[in-house]
Amino acid sequence: MKTSLFDIQVNGFAGVDFQHPDLSAADLRRAVDGLAAHETRSFFMTLITDGIGSLCAKLQNAEQIRASDPTVGEAVCGYHIEGPWLSPERGYCGAHDPRHMGLPDIADFDRLQKAAGGHIKLLTMAPELPGSADAIRHIVSSGVQVSLGHTNASDADIDKAIAAGAKFCTHLGNGVPLEMHRHDNVTQRLLARDELTAFLIPDGIHLPPFVLKNFFRAKPRGKALFTSDCMAAAGAPSGIYRIAHHELEVGEDRVVRAPGTSGFAGSALSPDEGVRNIQRWLDIEEMEARRLFSTAIADAFGLPALK
Repeated sequence: MKTSLFDIQVNGFAGVDFQHPDLSAADLRRAVDGLAAHETRSFFMTLITDGIGSLCAKLQNAEQIRASDPTVGEAVCGYHIEGPWLSPERGYCGAHDPRHMGLPDIADFDRLQKAAGGHIKLLTMAPELPGSADAIRHIVSSGVQVSLGHTNASDADIDKAIAAGAKFCTHLGNGVPLEMHRHDNVTQRLLARDELTAFLIPDGIHLPPFVLKNFFRAKPRGKALFTSDCMAAAGAPSGIYRIAHHELEVGEDRVVRAPGTSGFAGSALSPDEGVRNIQRWLDIEEMEARRLFSTAIADAFGLPALK
């Protein structure tokens, strides 16, 4: 029997946007059932940059739904908070709203964790922001992992973040401008850090297959894992979908775009599709591809064995 897949960055699925302030129990269950149909029975529900009060309200709502539906409670085994402590620089902020960004605040993290019932498992932040090292130490000491993403961190910033306890890179190679210095850029700085485990999006869009192959080869064994970073369009037909305040269009090519633009924002990848892509593009066996999208991730977060 195959082990189910595990995704640490799911922003929505099956037409359901987890960022919606009035996310219903029926909608969250629909997303959970949709993910299960794609071999994914455990995931971190991911919330992106918003005001602290709004994030707390979303977490409290999700906790109420988890408590009322054991299937949802088991599937949503934690939360990934991506923002609001990210770089507001153009290109680095990606689809996140810079208006809601600010400096890391330990009291605000504690508010979020209380609203989440202690179930925040991962937080993505930009380590160049003042106060980041102290915040990372506090967050890690509470049992939550820190990942670096949507950042233009210097080598010194990355040094401090690793020393404070950061262990991961969020969707490495993305959340950066289209044009950067060809060598001296944050993607290369993070890729070179053997201490950090990189999460990569294997959809062929966020990283072309040849880039995915290069990044995977560049990391030590076990230091490259995978995520879909999917939004509502995943597990759903082509059409118009939302993530937070963005209305996005997904065509037959499965690229998530702001209508009328050529850029992309978000992923329509399902985890099982990601596994097939990993097999094909990295030329690895199915069991190893599944492990890197399941048990290897659960082990990295100290979670129970997957079913």
